[in-house]
Amino acid sequence: MKVIHLISGGDSGGAKTHVHSLLQNLSQTIDVTMVCFMDGPFAQEARELGIHTVIFSGRNLLSTYRKLRQFILDGGYQIIHCHGARGNMMGALLRRSTGLPVVSTVHSDYRLDYLGRPAARLVYGTTNTVALRLLDYRIGVSDAMTDLLISRGFDPDRLFTIYNGLDFSPRHPAMDRQAYLRSVGLEADDSCVIAGIAARLNPVKDVATLIRGFAKAYEHCPNLRLLIAGDGEERAMLEGLARELGVERQVCFAGWISDTDSFYNAIDINTLTSLSETFPYALTEGARAGLPTVASRVGGVPYLIEDGVTGLLFEAGDPDGLARQLTALAQDATLRAHLGRRLYQKAKADFSLESTLQRQLHIYGTILRRHSRKGGQRDGVLVCGAYGRGNAGDDAILEAIVAELRELDPDLPIWVLSRNPDSTRLTYRVNSIYTFNFPRFLRRMTKTHLYINGGGSLMQDVTSHRSLWFYLFTISAGKILGNRVLMYGCGIGPIRSESNRRRAAKVLQKRVDAITLRDTHSREELKRMGVDHPEIILSADPTVILPAAAPQVVDGILEREGLDPNGSYIGFTLRPWPGFKEKAEIFAAAADYAYRKYGLTPVFLPIERRLDLGAIRQATASMTAPFHIIENTGSSAHTIGLFARMKVVVSMRLHALVFSASQGVPLVGVVYDQKISSFLSYIGQDLYTDLGELTLERLTAHIDTACGRIDDHDFLTEGVDRLRQVEHRNSATARRLLGLPAPEEEGERP
Repeated sequence: MKVIHLISGGDSGGAKTHVHSLLQNLSQTIDVTMVCFMDGPFAQEARELGIHTVIFSGRNLLSTYRKLRQFILDGGYQIIHCHGARGNMMGALLRRSTGLPVVSTVHSDYRLDYLGRPAARLVYGTTNTVALRLLDYRIGVSDAMTDLLISRGFDPDRLFTIYNGLDFSPRHPAMDRQAYLRSVGLEADDSCVIAGIAARLNPVKDVATLIRGFAKAYEHCPNLRLLIAGDGEERAMLEGLARELGVERQVCFAGWISDTDSFYNAIDINTLTSLSETFPYALTEGARAGLPTVASRVGGVPYLIEDGVTGLLFEAGDPDGLARQLTALAQDATLRAHLGRRLYQKAKADFSLESTLQRQLHIYGTILRRHSRKGGQRDGVLVCGAYGRGNAGDDAILEAIVAELRELDPDLPIWVLSRNPDSTRLTYRVNSIYTFNFPRFLRRMTKTHLYINGGGSLMQDVTSHRSLWFYLFTISAGKILGNRVLMYGCGIGPIRSESNRRRAAKVLQKRVDAITLRDTHSREELKRMGVDHPEIILSADPTVILPAAAPQVVDGILEREGLDPNGSYIGFTLRPWPGFKEKAEIFAAAADYAYRKYGLTPVFLPIERRLDLGAIRQATASMTAPFHIIENTGSSAHTIGLFARMKVVVSMRLHALVFSASQGVPLVGVVYDQKISSFLSYIGQDLYTDLGELTLERLTAHIDTACGRIDDHDFLTEGVDRLRQVEHRNSATARRLLGLPAPEEEGERP
């Protein structure tokens, strides 16, 4: 593989570090050349690192373009990789004339690159903004940067993310803790807890908030100290602030440091208080040292620091919030140890130099593969479902479908109809269209190959006649406009209106190529409707493939909620439904019963927050036992991980049962819709009762039986194993309809 990098040659800071480190290490694996448009320290340092560096200087843009174009063609390069405004401009000019794919790494917000320089912003800023739109692909140097590009309308399918990788090989500090502290002049004994920051002392780093927050925390924790490494224009002001707040002896200004290993070895808490960041090296440096971190919630920081799991966050500029987090860490050595260990594990796995290199090579491979993909024909999938409405179950269905489609073909263009397309684009990195933007999604259907009616109980008229009509319309439109049509891991019914049953049967019979079903009841319902023309396959809900978050991550979530990660819990998921209000006290009494008899603390977990929290509060209002409500369960992985920690789950929501079943948790279902009983019967679980017939005696009897199954591994996993064995039929059917080769056929290709 031969890749040519284009960069101005005057770069500094994080961009310089990223490019030099990346190219130095890439050159050991692939053929890399760096072109600079000026000579100087940047190019000289690159040469010293062994990077093949060529200078194309001169003010004649056209002449430089011609020479560079010929150099690229003669050199047999396969990818043009640009950095910065001048590189992007040249890449945009070379894209068509060379026929090569062009990618740009976006190191910073291009709209802010020339602030304070009006002329440069007008010329170079405008040129860069236009050039970025003309390139084939862009790489954000953090998920936050990629999200920013998506929010500005860049195609998610043509965006990648990479991080500034750090070498996680063991390092040995030159000085031990006490020797280093003496060398910088900080008075601290072994009982002291030392917070530290390594940063330029300028306004954007907002070290003033750190000193104010530290002073407030020091009032509660007199053993707390602060070590500030760095220098800058605000140093005198910051030293004055420390004196003004009466903590000048507890705060040490170490100035610029070169021995970062000894610095991080000497502190107990790493801090970052910036008002704006992309993804700072100071975070990964602290993570490499296994330090618990308190950071402002800005830029790419939350992608590494998950509040309460891998560190603690506060709102930028809020000294009170910072003080609370510093106090919590200063007073709890166990919390410091847990957060530091989790941060190290996450950073080493996702943000190491090795992972950065592998990610970059993967990006290059993807670009070359997509460049060779045949154009000018129908391609891609449009997925339609109840997405973008804040329902964790529906969102998990979409996540599973997208994951399976990308496993089939990682380059497959995916479009999704969503009530909240901006959120869907950011969360799943797919193109998204507003559900009721008819002109746009109909135009898209003329270009896609497969239309997916995506999971869940879309074919029903209990909640709405209009939603059924809408989904039937999209199915018909998809087929008429030239797509194969697949209903993916879905449930059928109930459809109560006879006219709706006739309408649905007609559309499914005529317009659908295949239906994969998540339960046997749905298959019987299709038979009763007279639908037999599509290929009908019994499969499973696609969400059974989704994994739980890592145990240490779930530990952190529980700790953040004030719950013991090793505690014993019974989970309840409730939802408002006609008749629920009259039964709310039964759920409360059953939760109290589980606590009294089995020592299981009731934990209430919503699936659709805007609806479920109201029902939960109705039930908990009459409880006497201690309980906990997790108001926001987070991502699908986090939600599944939380259900995995329950000893028993009582649920009115299907996907709470699916998530729990996938983790081998005993289940009790309360049936408001036939899909609940259908799913439980399908996996061989027999503990369920209709909401209308619910009594305390029946519910507690089910809880008794479920508690008796807690250690019955064979019973709890048998049904789930069956689900996972048949779920692949969903993606296998999609594969056939897309015309993709089967896995064994792929292996036979030359």
